[in-house]
Amino acid sequence: MRHRIEQFRVRRVCRTYDREQAKFRFNISYETAVKLTPRALVVAEAFGLGVDEAQKFTVLDTELKIAPTDIVYITGDSGSGKSVLLRALRKDLGEEAVDLSEVAVDADKPLIETVGATVEEGLELLSKVGLNDAFLFLRTYGQLSDGQKYRYRIAQLIESKKQWWLMDEFAACLDRDTAKIIAFNLQKIARQQGKAVIAATTHGDLFEDLNPSVSVHKRFGQEIQINYFQNQRASECSLVKEMWIEQGTIKDWHKLSSFHYRGHLVAGPRKVFRLMRGEELCGVIVYCYPPPSCFGRRLVLPHMSMQELNEKLSIINRVVIHPKYRTIGLGAKIIRDTLALAGTPYIEMVAVMAKYNPFAEKAGLKKIVEQQPLEGIKRIAAQLSEFGFNLSLLGSEHYVLERLERLNSAEFGVLKELFIENKHPRFKKEFAVSRHQPFGKTSDYVRCIENADSLKMAKLIKLVGMLLQTKVYLFWNAHAKPLIEMKD
Repeated sequence: MRHRIEQFRVRRVCRTYDREQAKFRFNISYETAVKLTPRALVVAEAFGLGVDEAQKFTVLDTELKIAPTDIVYITGDSGSGKSVLLRALRKDLGEEAVDLSEVAVDADKPLIETVGATVEEGLELLSKVGLNDAFLFLRTYGQLSDGQKYRYRIAQLIESKKQWWLMDEFAACLDRDTAKIIAFNLQKIARQQGKAVIAATTHGDLFEDLNPSVSVHKRFGQEIQINYFQNQRASECSLVKEMWIEQGTIKDWHKLSSFHYRGHLVAGPRKVFRLMRGEELCGVIVYCYPPPSCFGRRLVLPHMSMQELNEKLSIINRVVIHPKYRTIGLGAKIIRDTLALAGTPYIEMVAVMAKYNPFAEKAGLKKIVEQQPLEGIKRIAAQLSEFGFNLSLLGSEHYVLERLERLNSAEFGVLKELFIENKHPRFKKEFAVSRHQPFGKTSDYVRCIENADSLKMAKLIKLVGMLLQTKVYLFWNAHAKPLIEMKD
């Protein structure tokens, strides 16, 4: 009676892991045998093959030196043994490591509910991996693109606090531009936090962006090539070398405005610059004439007339980077490379996102102060709460309109009086009738409030939600000593 021969089995597995010297030693062999079918027997007889003899081969017989802060890039053809090596490493590292495939995902909750112990921590973590669009914070995992899902899972790796991050088939399902961007950002974050990355993939085009300290190229059989390099961060993503900045128009802003959380309307544009890569629009920055007043300005500039402000001061009104190209420093780049081109010696910027992502400081602006909501805005918010408005939902015009319809004429009048008392420049801007006076006249503002319908009031109340946010005031002086450029 013929003994049954296994078709595929592990013949030998020898592994040692020396933590003190950070050395891994592997010797892994397999046996394969032919399954005895009628056709297999015909082929075996025709070619003189011994079908009862198991074929033995070694997949790994090597030593690797990997420190707990190394970036390891494992490449090679499919079937060459990359995954075998990664699984062996995973088993040796045990609880010190986490594999990307092990990341648990809650597909039904908004992203901001699934990471970080607080809202602030969640926003900071999502921003680190490039999910720094206000609308993305509120989406669920199932509503993300493949690239966004990959970024989110990296955020989960970061939050795991594990020392070793392992990734098989790294970025294999993504287009190559997105893969390079994710590779660059991954090594940047890992090196900032002192973590190790071990990424395996068939793609060999990520070397420049991962900038590995250990490179492993696995060929078929026992052949393997290992190189060691200095462990240092990649200076910039390879795609940035293909980009340039040039003067643009407000039309460029409108092309990318849907990717910005603020309104599409820009008041008093002075200059627009765009970031290009071939024919692709990658980013836009809009410099505008300054508003009559701005919190923080008194801390850096003496009192000036409106004419003098217009001559000497610009405000960065909008900065938007295409979502595909986020996390590779383009926000800082487009600011840094255009500050001297705006045409004024002073530039200011007010931003909510600057609390969580200091891209403007990296570009050379100086953080002056954070602004809490003004007392007038707080009074309006308090009255809205008394009338039953949920302040967390003021950003929804549909919700605000629905609540306004429940107010009687006296309550509606109370709200109008509060808006008349608080003549915030951002409110006045809503009623500006001339592009030469983008922030309008007080008399026009009062008259328009008195005649405002529910739709107009809803837009003002939506602005209250925005003005309740804590903002950062930043400033740049062309004559000041340049700030030391911050590392990303």
